[in-house]
Amino acid sequence: MSEQDGPDVIRIYAAGIATGHATFEADPPDWPSFDAGHLTDCRLVITHGGTVAGWAVLSATSGRPVYRGVAEHSIYIDSGFRGQGAGDRLLAELVAQSEACGYWTLRAGIFPENTASIALHRRHGFDLLGTRKRIGLMGFGPMAGQWRDVVVMERRSKVVGV
Repeated sequence: MSEQDGPDVIRIYAAGIATGHATFEADPPDWPSFDAGHLTDCRLVITHGGTVAGWAVLSATSGRPVYRGVAEHSIYIDSGFRGQGAGDRLLAELVAQSEACGYWTLRAGIFPENTASIALHRRHGFDLLGTRKRIGLMGFGPMAGQWRDVVVMERRSKVVGV
């Protein structure tokens, strides 16, 4: 992922936000804010015919040194490319690159309604840790004003930090 991919990354993120089942964020950030809010390691895009079909990034779980190998990740697929394997390829590469960079745990927070994302993560070795009940109040979209649950999933590397 580079700054040149920024407009497509933000466009795909905005489309995910619009579904009301991807994030608590109501508006996509501009590229400088997006860039500053994510780790520089393991920033990926997947393209199809020169078009960005999806992206994945890491965010720090904590600033404490003991958690340096733990990251939360985000993965978004353009609606026109869902169900075609882009998510599988992107998440597989994210796992491989994260391990090459020394990350031993990847975490994901997913709305329970996003069953496709939960299934994707299960296929790539993520375990369901539990559900954070009514953890956040939705501020926009069809579920505005409702408290939302978030499913917590985690993948522990079998090669890093063992």
